[in-house]
Amino acid sequence: MGAQSARARALAVLRIRSRATAIALLPAAASVVLLAGGTTGHLTGGGWDVARVVVSAIALVVLIAAAAVALVVARARPAVSPTIPIAEKTAPDLYRLVRDLADRLDVPAPSAIALTPDCDSWLEDRTHPAHGPPARGAQSAAPGRSAADGAGDPKAPAAPVLVIGSPFLWWMRVGELRAVLAPVVAGTGPSAHPDIAAARRFIRGLDAAVAVSSADGRGPVARVVLGGIGRVARLLLTGCRVHAAEMERGVAAAAAERAQAVDYGLRIVAQEQVGLAYAGWDRLLTRVALPAWRMGRWPARLDAGVVAALTELSRRDRLAAQNGTFAARLGERPACDLLEEPGTVDEAASLLAARLFHGGPAERGPDWAPVDWQEYPEEVVDRKWRMDAARLHRVLDTLGVRVPSGGAEGPTLARVLDHLAVAPEERAASEHTPQDSAPDPDPAGSGPGAGLEVAAPSAEALDVVDPDEPPLDPLSATLAAEVAREESARSAEAGPPAGQGGPDGALWDEGALPLFPLQPPRTGRELLADHVTAMVCCAAVDTAGAAPGLDWLDGPSLLVDGERTADLTPRVLSLVEDGDVEPLKDWLTRRGVRAEKPVRLV
Repeated sequence: MGAQSARARALAVLRIRSRATAIALLPAAASVVLLAGGTTGHLTGGGWDVARVVVSAIALVVLIAAAAVALVVARARPAVSPTIPIAEKTAPDLYRLVRDLADRLDVPAPSAIALTPDCDSWLEDRTHPAHGPPARGAQSAAPGRSAADGAGDPKAPAAPVLVIGSPFLWWMRVGELRAVLAPVVAGTGPSAHPDIAAARRFIRGLDAAVAVSSADGRGPVARVVLGGIGRVARLLLTGCRVHAAEMERGVAAAAAERAQAVDYGLRIVAQEQVGLAYAGWDRLLTRVALPAWRMGRWPARLDAGVVAALTELSRRDRLAAQNGTFAARLGERPACDLLEEPGTVDEAASLLAARLFHGGPAERGPDWAPVDWQEYPEEVVDRKWRMDAARLHRVLDTLGVRVPSGGAEGPTLARVLDHLAVAPEERAASEHTPQDSAPDPDPAGSGPGAGLEVAAPSAEALDVVDPDEPPLDPLSATLAAEVAREESARSAEAGPPAGQGGPDGALWDEGALPLFPLQPPRTGRELLADHVTAMVCCAAVDTAGAAPGLDWLDGPSLLVDGERTADLTPRVLSLVEDGDVEPLKDWLTRRGVRAEKPVRLV
């Protein structure tokens, strides 16, 4: 039923295309009738002559407009997902697995395989004329297959490309990957039907035409022409929307029905691993990769990191440990063994992930270098802490915050604690005190609020404050402005992103990066808490023998006596949000951290 419904909806889409063509040809047909009537002597007279001229002119304009729309729809490049192409010679076992699966499902094998740095898999048609000739090895439906598969049709379109989520290859076992890919590969059957393929090409062409008409940087005449083409394309898309959605549902239903007989029991287990891989991938990106990306480094083995993160999860999760199956499956062959050089593929996928989720450059460079997991604590964690601590002290210098009485000169943790040991409301009130008329501050070190009376934040600092956030103190506001200014400067230095350098390089919008931002902008108080935590960690490393570390589930961490500290964050928040310094001081005393000693900055 799914295949029949998909074909019916595809025919409905094609009927809309035919009606649009007929409407465009209608004035031309009327003009032909009038001209033929004049030449045969049947439609003569002044009125008919005027009608012939007017209708012929209208027909010419409509034909030109229709030709322009058809040309843009045919030549515009539909959106294609940025992927890592996998040649057959670099993964013969993976291609063999997919072809065997297609044979079991009695569907055409995908024309090629590509990887995406995300937890998803799908089929993608890249046979649009603007994409060039179909990929080599594209197979049409073999004779003798069902009508839903385009059986025996020599004009059946080339099979689509199979896109596989790269985390699946590293976390899943070979059997699990085959079970997960079964319903995806089964979709090549309906995709081979000529009507469904033609309807999909028409929809993708309309969508691409809308994108072309919305592009910036064109002259006034081009904007007017493309604007009209865009309106026509949107009108056609509106008419096709319901039919296209139902067609895709029918295709998915037909593929799922066909795949039911393949590894059904294993598919249930594999779907559990899909959800687990997604959770581990999301956590690895937001807590481990993002801090590195923000400082110009990109972890070169993200997919291997997923395995480490989920293995660590099994160690901490008592239920998973008691179950036994979590660890037992790790002894089976991982799907990444189907690749000849998994490390090289992982590095390419990691770089593409950095581009998609953060907007980094297309290639490595002095300010955009890869980092191995062994180097991550020193190259990323420690360096990030010291950069944040240096920024915090620069802002304190800008605001005129004094060094505590009797304290050492230089960047000390005591200076930060002394300034923040006041309720946030009192610190926020100081931002409304003009610097020139500010009263003389209390003597340095005479109380918990020593050095509080500081310069008011600049107008730039106040511009970045979220109006929905409670009033910020000068330190939080100025720190937020400093971070925003540095990020803006990095974006300006990077300039427009360069091409990807691969076959997909020209097929997607480079100006839209990052496509999937991982986190919303941080508030001023969140930034302040991060910077205070960084300063505490620097002091612990320099004065108490602590060390930077990497926690696979929580990201950068401070190691004291080889153990991860999990009780620092709430004490920092008590200081930043409530001005209560005692919990943090108690923590520093127990750990042997000397707050009065200067720390090393970047």
